[in-house]
Amino acid sequence: MTIEEALVAVWRQAMVDSADTVELGGKRFPVHLTPRKKLREVDFVFRDQPLRGLEQNPRTGSRWAEMARSGAKVMQFLSEGRYVGVVADGKVTMYSKTVIGRRKHNAQSKKK
Repeated sequence: MTIEEALVAVWRQAMVDSADTVELGGKRFPVHLTPRKKLREVDFVFRDQPLRGLEQNPRTGSRWAEMARSGAKVMQFLSEGRYVGVVADGKVTMYSKTVIGRRKHNAQSKKK
């Protein structure tokens, strides 16, 4: 499974299916609502990399928020506090050129 496929799978389960838990790689991860804004949020792991999926807040000024206000289902994805990608109505846009899950492998390869 690629990172893009994983993000779409998490997005689909949390945003489209409104699931209480997301299943990825045989593991289950609970979907929560954020305390203040009541946005869906899920912490999960892909290739030993902790990630967070966060429903787009439609009340911000971004183009993603505009899509959410128009009815699109949009979820942002973060790794180590940084936005790495977004899924909007099933379409993935990656922000980072770093391939998630390979950082650790690349760092170990450079040590040799």
